[in-house]
Amino acid sequence: QVQLQESGPGLVNPSQTLSLTCTISGASIKADNYHWKWIRRPPGKGLEWLATITSSDTIYYNPSLKSRTSVSRDTAKNQLTLQLSSVTPEDTAVYYCMGNHYWGQGTQVTVSS
Repeated sequence: QVQLQESGPGLVNPSQTLSLTCTISGASIKADNYHWKWIRRPPGKGLEWLATITSSDTIYYNPSLKSRTSVSRDTAKNQLTLQLSSVTPEDTAVYYCMGNHYWGQGTQVTVSS
């Protein structure tokens, strides 16, 4: 069974960079049949797609966030990473990683001073 676990700081100061890690078990992050994604849900709002990284390392970003977003794979650790720079309180959300139809439980990130 594929399991994903997000981790990172729960509180980030405005203007700083948010860094999250998704640890994957039950599947290789290099597997040909998996696409890995970061998604978030701001309070009171719907899901927002942030980025997708494919098995061939092609990366797609949400155009509205592309200038601030960076994702990568650590194949040695079987982890997916997300960095979001210059955060504001509007980046407060529950952040999820997912692989195909598998979801992590999400991690709450609050941007506040």
